[in-house]
Amino acid sequence: MILFLLVVIVAIVLGIIGAVAHGLLYLLVIGAVLLVADLVFIAMRWRRSARTPQR
Repeated sequence: MILFLLVVIVAIVLGIIGAVAHGLLYLLVIGAVLLVADLVFIAMRWRRSARTPQR
């Protein structure tokens, strides 16, 4: 969970830098792709853990 939060923070920081700095639009794109990939990863992890039976 700490890794998830760290990647989200990095994606937000890259997005802000990419939006503010002139000519660094690629950082905004990298931040957005990183955020989407991280959200897909955590969704798959939650779905997989929901299927395991409780003991």
